[in-house]
Amino acid sequence: MAKGEGAESGSAAGLLPTGILPAAERPAQVKKQPKKKQQLSICNKLCYAVGGAPYQVTGCALGFFLQIYLLDVAQVDPFSASIILFVGRAWDAFTDPLVGFCISKSSWTRLGRLMPWIIFSTPLAIIAYFLIWFVPDFPQGQALWYLLFYCLFETLVTCFHVPYSALTMFISTEQSERDSATAYRMTVEVLGTVLGTAIQGQIVGQVDTPCLQDPKDSSLATEGANRTQSTTSLKETQNAYLLAAGVIASIYVVCAVILTLGVREQREPYETQQAEPMSFFRGLRLVMSHGPYVKLIAGFLFTSLAFMLVEGNFALFCTYTLGFRNEFQNLLLAIMLSATFTIPIWQWFLTRFGKKTAVYIGISSAVPFLILVAFMESNLIVTYVVAVAAGISVAAAFLLPWSMLPDVIDDFHLKQPQSHGTEPIFFSFYVFFTKFASGVSLGISTLSLDFAGYQTRGCSQPERVKFTLKMLVTIAPIALILLGLLLFKLYPIDEEKRRQNKKALQALREEASSSGCSDTDSTELASIL
Repeated sequence: MAKGEGAESGSAAGLLPTGILPAAERPAQVKKQPKKKQQLSICNKLCYAVGGAPYQVTGCALGFFLQIYLLDVAQVDPFSASIILFVGRAWDAFTDPLVGFCISKSSWTRLGRLMPWIIFSTPLAIIAYFLIWFVPDFPQGQALWYLLFYCLFETLVTCFHVPYSALTMFISTEQSERDSATAYRMTVEVLGTVLGTAIQGQIVGQVDTPCLQDPKDSSLATEGANRTQSTTSLKETQNAYLLAAGVIASIYVVCAVILTLGVREQREPYETQQAEPMSFFRGLRLVMSHGPYVKLIAGFLFTSLAFMLVEGNFALFCTYTLGFRNEFQNLLLAIMLSATFTIPIWQWFLTRFGKKTAVYIGISSAVPFLILVAFMESNLIVTYVVAVAAGISVAAAFLLPWSMLPDVIDDFHLKQPQSHGTEPIFFSFYVFFTKFASGVSLGISTLSLDFAGYQTRGCSQPERVKFTLKMLVTIAPIALILLGLLLFKLYPIDEEKRRQNKKALQALREEASSSGCSDTDSTELASIL
C-alpha cells in the first residue's frame, strides 16, 4: 500500500513509458485524432443501463421477501431458514472474486471477453431463480433444496453482474461518456429496485399473515392460525410467489437480450500490444496495493454498511417502532422514486463540481434526516417527507461508487501500463466488499434484535426491541457515514488529477494507434451486432 501511496504524488505524464511523450508532441499525430470521437448514442446508453435491472429486480425481491417466504409459505423451520440466508449471502460474496478470476483468464472472442458470460449465464439463472420460489413435495429435504438453488442462483447472477460491471470500462474510452452511461445505469437500477418491490409486493401482498397478539402463548395462537388457514389458501399463496417469480424472470431475459444486442464491447488499442495476460494473483496483488483503490473501497465499505443497516431494518422499524405496519411498501416506494428522479441531478452535480464534492454533500445529506427520525414522534406525513429526502442521499450512494471506480482503473493503467485484464478484479472485489458489508449488517441486526428479546410474529414488540431498531436505523448509520467520509479525505483522485490522467491516457492511446498495431480486432467486433 505504501508503494501505491508513494506513486500518487508523481505527475501522470512522468509515469508513461519514454516512447510515448514525444509522440504526443507531433502535430501530425494529434491532427490524426478525430477518430477519438467515441460518443455513445442515447440508445447505446439505454441498452447498457437496462442490463443493470436484472440484478436489482431479483436482489430486491429476494432481499425483502425470501425470509418471510421461507418461514410462512415454504414453512421451513427458523433455524434452517437462518442457515439458508446466511450461507447464501456468504457464498454470494465469495463468488465475486472467483468469477473475477475466471473472467480474467478468459480470452477475447468474436463477442468480446465479457459478453459470453452474460449470454450463457442468463438461461440457467432464470431457471434457478424460479426454483427458489417453488415448494417441493418432500418436506424432509426442503432446506437443502432452497440452500442449493439459492447458492446456484447467486453464482449465476454473479456471472452476469461482475462482467456487466466491468463492461463500463469497455463501452467507451472517454471518461465523460462512461460517467454518463453510469448515470443512466444507476437510474435504471434504482427503477429496478422499485420494480422488484412493486411486482413482488403487489402479487403476493394479497396474503395477510395474522400476527400473534400474545407471543408468549404461541402454541395455542399458532394452532388457531394454522386451523384458519386452509390448504387451498396456502396453495394460492405459493402460486402467487411462482407468478411473481415468472414475471421477474421474464424481465431478466428481456433486459439481457437488450443489453446483448445494443452494446458493443470495445478493446483498448494499447491492450492489443500485450503478448500475454497477467496472472490473476499478480493482478490481485497489484490491484490491492493500488492506494486510490484501497481508499475508495474503504470509504464506500463504511457508507454501504450504513445504508444496508437502514435497508435491512426498515420494514421492522416502520412496523414496530413507528407503528406503520401497512405503510412499509409505500414508504419504500417514496424513497426509491425520489432516488430515481434525483440521479440525473447528481450526475449534473458531479460533472459541475467534482466527484469528491458530490460524495461529501450527497452522502452526508442523509445525516440530518436520520437525526430527525431518531428524535421525532410517530407521524406519517413527516415520515413521508423524510423518506423523500432520504431518497436524495440514496441516489448519491447508488451513483458515486460506480462513477469513481473507472477513474481509479484509469489511474492504475497509467501506473502499470503493461498490466491489462485487471478490470474484473477491480469490480469483483468492490462488489465482494459491498456484499461482505451486507452480510455483516445482517448478522449485527439479527443478533442485536435477538439479545433485545424480539418476539417472532408478534403484533407488538418490547420497548428494548423498539429502541434497538431505532439505534440500527439512525445512530449506527450516522457513525458509519461519518467514518466513511473521513476515509474519503485520503482519496487522492480529485478533478485536477482526473484531467491529468485523461490527457496521459489519450497520449498512450495515440502512441498505441500509431505504432503499426492495427485495429482489426475492434473493427471485427464492431461489425458483429
